[in-house]
Amino acid sequence: MSDLTHFNEQGRAKMVDVSTKPETIRTATAQSSILLNEEIYEKITNQQMKKGDVLAVAQVAGIMASKNTSNIIPMCHPISLQGVNIAFEWEKEEKGYRLKIETQVKTKGSTGVEMEALTAASATALTVYDMCKALDKGMIIGPTFLVEKTGGVSSSDYKRQLNQM
Repeated sequence: MSDLTHFNEQGRAKMVDVSTKPETIRTATAQSSILLNEEIYEKITNQQMKKGDVLAVAQVAGIMASKNTSNIIPMCHPISLQGVNIAFEWEKEEKGYRLKIETQVKTKGSTGVEMEALTAASATALTVYDMCKALDKGMIIGPTFLVEKTGGVSSSDYKRQLNQM
């Protein structure tokens, strides 16, 4: 158990003490996606969804989720985020349209922001699903993954290789 940082000497969960770590600029980029049908794609891109602007609402939901990650992931530290950006890109596929979601999160602190970026990507995709589920409950979310992380001293920077998918 001694190699696992989120367990104490009794084998019980603990929040890691980061008080001695130096503050550095830390960034993380995550990605998720949602596969949906042509009808939903058309309604989103033509601003015809009854619930409103799906991408605008999803973007705000993702930003809010990133700021509240420590409220839903038990061992995450509350972090003051310096910036959050969420971008969208559509891809046509054989089975419909895939909305790719990319989140970028930045802070200056003593712990990383990977969980905040992943939470933002997940909540953004879930919000798209929620706003469109009346038309089709068969949408598929994922994969969701970390693309890149920078900063910190206890772990090296990370960049996903394309063949890791």
